[in-house]
Amino acid sequence: MSSLFKLSALAAISAFIFTGCANTPTSTGLNAKTVTVNAVSAQGVGPSIGQIQLIDSPAGLVINTNLSQLPPGPHGFHIHEKGSCSPAEKDGKAGAALAAGGHFNPKAAPNHGTPLTGHMGDLPILQVQTDGTAKVNLIAPRLKLADVQGLAIMVHAGGDNYSDDPKPLGGGGDRIACGVIK
Repeated sequence: MSSLFKLSALAAISAFIFTGCANTPTSTGLNAKTVTVNAVSAQGVGPSIGQIQLIDSPAGLVINTNLSQLPPGPHGFHIHEKGSCSPAEKDGKAGAALAAGGHFNPKAAPNHGTPLTGHMGDLPILQVQTDGTAKVNLIAPRLKLADVQGLAIMVHAGGDNYSDDPKPLGGGGDRIACGVIK
């Protein structure tokens, strides 16, 4: 196989995974959950900013977002290991939604990465429009709804470079929105 063919195939697969597709399911089914997402701060859980629908599909877990009141631009987007959006302390300082723990990582992947290579909870970047809305369809190809039941879904303040370098966990920083997958 030529390098050009391999590169083209990788680009096509990446485009599908990171942007979803026109045939992505958008209605609830037997294997679907709707999660209310709230703004979070070190003071606690704030008002609702929308919902995320999670749907099992043959391609993986489909994530349909309908969020508002977020800062425009790319945001780190992850499943976290505990089902809580409450603040907690780290290094003696209160932090937003720290009770959710770290990224969901049941296979003990050594590094943060893409939805195909890193922690199981590493999701595609959430792109927020200039009006503060995020109405997108994404796919987490290695997850099923059963995997994430009882965990938290998190939006971070900054983007995600899918690496632990130069900053840990993609550099997403503070947690700004969270929902518990019940």
